[in-house]
Amino acid sequence: MTTREPRRRRAVRRAAAAAAGAAIAAAAAAYPAPAHALAPSGCGDHAATTRALHRVTGVDGLTGAAVRIDDPRCGAWTAASGTADRRTGRPMPADPRVRVGSITKTFTAVTVLQLAAQGRVSLDAPVARYLPGLIDANGHDGRKITVRSLLRHTSGLPDHMDSFQSTDEFRFRHFEPEELVRRALRLPDPGEGWHYSTTNYVVAGLVVEKVTGHRLEDEVERRIIRPLGLRGTYWPGDETWIRGPHPRGYVRVDQGGTVRRADSTDMNTTVAWAGGALISTPRDVNAFYGALLGGRLLPARMLAEMERTVPADPDRTWPGAAYGLGLIRTSLRCGGAWWGHAGDIDGFTTLAGVAPGGRRVSIAFNENPSTQQAFDDELALVQTGLCDRGTETS
Repeated sequence: MTTREPRRRRAVRRAAAAAAGAAIAAAAAAYPAPAHALAPSGCGDHAATTRALHRVTGVDGLTGAAVRIDDPRCGAWTAASGTADRRTGRPMPADPRVRVGSITKTFTAVTVLQLAAQGRVSLDAPVARYLPGLIDANGHDGRKITVRSLLRHTSGLPDHMDSFQSTDEFRFRHFEPEELVRRALRLPDPGEGWHYSTTNYVVAGLVVEKVTGHRLEDEVERRIIRPLGLRGTYWPGDETWIRGPHPRGYVRVDQGGTVRRADSTDMNTTVAWAGGALISTPRDVNAFYGALLGGRLLPARMLAEMERTVPADPDRTWPGAAYGLGLIRTSLRCGGAWWGHAGDIDGFTTLAGVAPGGRRVSIAFNENPSTQQAFDDELALVQTGLCDRGTETS
């Protein structure tokens, strides 16, 4: 979501196929399973997931990490590693409230698709039908860009986040959505094909507001957050803080060979709005994706539209990723594929997915990965959480 994403994308060129066994085993020996991990009886001890979790803090050196697995048969399991606050040494909680970045995009996409199911939005209608004149500059034409192409990142719109040279330019500023669109339209054309752009979701959010006459935040709250009981999820608006107990968020900074962690917890996220502003918890994120993929939020035909994918740029996601309408599909090493999304914002990274059979994993980090290996290990943690059955009985 932030200007960190292009730098991360350049580093993230390979998806992790599996955790490196010997290194993970060494990390697990140095960092034993946390006391607050909860393993339901008869459903295994999640040893491989625990080792993968401790690898990201013990080997990769990230400040803190938390994982939650929700399994239809075995219930919930949570674990955490590392620290929530580098100043006090407070341990990382197992269900932290964090900024979830681009996972917000799935919430916005579901809202648009609910409106499409009601006949109030057409996925193949031009954006100009709903927002005449909004996209009409630098060769971009809202009469040729469809709602579907916004949600799939095939609209050809640049990403307004690329207009900022540093986080300091937007961190404590309020932005109106229309201003963000204007910033994007001044950028060079990214060319044809798939191009990840938070601007697409800003425009989609404006479509929701035009069609309903209500704020996007209110529609998401009414349609998704309240019905699912997502008590840890909210839109912060212009609040720069995170409500309630939460970990601090860090960005690793290398200054002449000296590494320090900059505290990036406080931020005004109106700069991302419909594409990256939400605050949530692993519990809520799992509940949301479970409801979505379980058919509770959309009619079957709209969920099928959501799951129609195109190949995604691995520099902006990870190799093998395919993008639907606010959903990413990735092959599972244990068979099938997982559906979900990732979110990256200064100080926090979140990945979440659902496997065949309904097992859900959400992981949260309070430091962004700064190396290829760290991001590979984060992806490996998702894969392990979805595939690891530990010592489960049949």
